[in-house]
Amino acid sequence: MRKLTFKQVAPFLILCAVAVAAMFIAPAADFAPGEGDPQYSSSDIAWVLVSAALVFLMTPGLAFFYGGMVHRKNVISTMIKSVVAAGVVGVLWIAVGFSLSFGDSIGGVIGDPRTFLFFSGVKSHAAWPAATSIPLTLFALFQLMFAIITPGLVVGAVAERIRFTAYILFIALFSLLVYAPLAHWSWHPDGFLAKMGAWDFAGGTVVHISAGCAALAGALVLKRRKSHIEKREIPPANVPYVLIGTGLLWFGWFGFNAGSAVGATPLAVNAFGTTNTAAAAAGLAWMFFDVLKGKKPSVLGFCIGAVVGLVAITPAAGYVGIPQSIVIGLVGALISNIVIGIKQKSTLDDTLDVFPCHGVGGMVGMLLTGVFAAPLVHGISGGPHGWFYGNPAFFFTQLKAMSIVVAYAFTVSFLIFKFINFILPLRVTSEEEELGLDATQHDEKYLQGTLLVTPGTTSINGKFKEADVIKESEVVNF
Repeated sequence: MRKLTFKQVAPFLILCAVAVAAMFIAPAADFAPGEGDPQYSSSDIAWVLVSAALVFLMTPGLAFFYGGMVHRKNVISTMIKSVVAAGVVGVLWIAVGFSLSFGDSIGGVIGDPRTFLFFSGVKSHAAWPAATSIPLTLFALFQLMFAIITPGLVVGAVAERIRFTAYILFIALFSLLVYAPLAHWSWHPDGFLAKMGAWDFAGGTVVHISAGCAALAGALVLKRRKSHIEKREIPPANVPYVLIGTGLLWFGWFGFNAGSAVGATPLAVNAFGTTNTAAAAAGLAWMFFDVLKGKKPSVLGFCIGAVVGLVAITPAAGYVGIPQSIVIGLVGALISNIVIGIKQKSTLDDTLDVFPCHGVGGMVGMLLTGVFAAPLVHGISGGPHGWFYGNPAFFFTQLKAMSIVVAYAFTVSFLIFKFINFILPLRVTSEEEELGLDATQHDEKYLQGTLLVTPGTTSINGKFKEADVIKESEVVNF
């Protein structure tokens, strides 16, 4: 048995310490509304429960979406980095994440970690102010699903070269230092962006802009892959995986956006409609725009476009009309497509274009919320009122909020990646990168093909550098 280092033992010890601390938190029953308190709605509880499950489904959907687009020797390593966020954030959110995001506000910047530490006090509170018809516990678990998928989005930018243990640490630090503050700023009634008058229905800033900017920071810190430097074209490992992932993401996004109405209400219906319409328009726009550039319509093009449309409509889903969501999907797809074209001519190695799709898509959605938000649609007292309907001030509020989030998310994420690289290797070695992260990081074997190898063969396309000369004919997986 090999000798373990402290860095290898530390994650397990931390998890054990959290478990020990959790033992001493007194259990409690969910708050039961009394006379004069807002009453819970069974239909709202049912819808938000389903929505939370739908949002969770997006995490394996994202794993398939990303896993299908990388090199076949990195499929498993890419997928697990998205899925493992469910474990890391799932524990961290209960311990302190929900408190930092939605606890008593400290200056509008962060929640007091003592408010709901280890979920203490969650069940004794009646409800969240914006979701009085469901228990606070359900609201907290619904928000957990958003916190899980956000660091999973960053995986696509750093795929094929980041060390697994380093990414685990990134998930934890990003969740505490980037996601939690942004969630507090935007969704806590005392958060300073909320008080500024910025509106984000389901996570354009909190989820997509933050993940996109973190992805850009990660790509810059990790630098380019060898294949990117050599300009080797890497075919997608499994396009059907991408289709499956797109379908799961699209399906789950109904919970992501319509669930953010936190009730079975007309607002949820509108968000459901805008979500589907924007995705449809964006998928078509991306595919048709590729044709205008001389390409053929592709499966990947439609899938990527549809996801960009889902990203772009997220901050606007409950605030704009269904017809206007066509514009948001189309514009989001065109701008992201153009940004990818610019990126491809640069030295930036964002493996799966996370910044152009999620970062830029979220920015477009945030700004177009400032254009098309209509009180007649959302019916929220004091809610957003866009430039297209006579209120340019709201657009500039959205622009200001977006700029603050971009600057904060990129800067802090850049520092997180630098810090991780200082305490442990962030990137795999060149040899590990060449062999593939599935084998070197997870000891997973992957099947690339089958050949009959004849005596005297030393390698097949450089795949068997570690093997001696083959002594006899045999079938070899490569």
